[in-house]
Amino acid sequence: MIAKKVTGNVVALVVALFFAFPTYWMVSTALKPRGEMLTSGYDLIPFSVTISNFVTAWTKPGFLSALGNSLLVTLSAVAAALVVGLLAAVALSRMRFRGRKGFVMMMLVAQMAPFEALLIPMFLMMRDLDLLDRLPALALIYFAVTLPFCAWTLRGFVNGIPLELEEAAMVDGCGRWGAFRRVTLPLLGPGLVATSVFAFVTAWNEFLFALSLMKDQTKETLPVWLSGFQTNFGTDWGGAMAASALFTLPVLVFFLIVQRKMVTGVTAGAVKG
Repeated sequence: MIAKKVTGNVVALVVALFFAFPTYWMVSTALKPRGEMLTSGYDLIPFSVTISNFVTAWTKPGFLSALGNSLLVTLSAVAAALVVGLLAAVALSRMRFRGRKGFVMMMLVAQMAPFEALLIPMFLMMRDLDLLDRLPALALIYFAVTLPFCAWTLRGFVNGIPLELEEAAMVDGCGRWGAFRRVTLPLLGPGLVATSVFAFVTAWNEFLFALSLMKDQTKETLPVWLSGFQTNFGTDWGGAMAASALFTLPVLVFFLIVQRKMVTGVTAGAVKG
């Protein structure tokens, strides 16, 4: 029994190190002076540390505007996708109507469609509607991209909540909306948090639509701004790694803000106080 436990812990540690190494490599490279990056070998622990690469990334023109643009389109798209996806998930889980299974299958197909297949029709539609170089149009596309995932995932969480809890609340005097708001919605806290994190990462990292639809440099997002470190004269690896580290901070902050709800939402609303 002890041997199995030790083996499981060792395997888990190896897997964790495997997935954590790219992040460590990014941060350690960002802290290295330019001369140490061009050596033939790679030192896991930098002998000298500098923050000049972070200064270069922070002071690179367009960083703050790209950060604001990414936050605007990502947060608005994720918030809208969560609201609409939650309503769709409740309807698909609790209601019985003609064509429900076909709609669920269509939603799954839409989720599986690659971004590249949607680029040309999206571009033509936005061009015809005169929505190119407009941040609301990009937020609308991110909303359309993340909505199937949000609805599909939240449907599974709603299915996991017994319908009897809502029925018991309605027996106690709550209406259908009151039972959903007081019982089901608090229990969906972990599902909403997990879905919002994955939707946020998807929209935050999106590059193709932002590059194709936003030609104005004042409207570019952080993934497009990051590509500016690669020029015809070479790649500034130190600045690129430092900018990538800064790029991951909003995702980390977002997760730290919402991760508490994954615990508090498990039991809230399950019993009547």
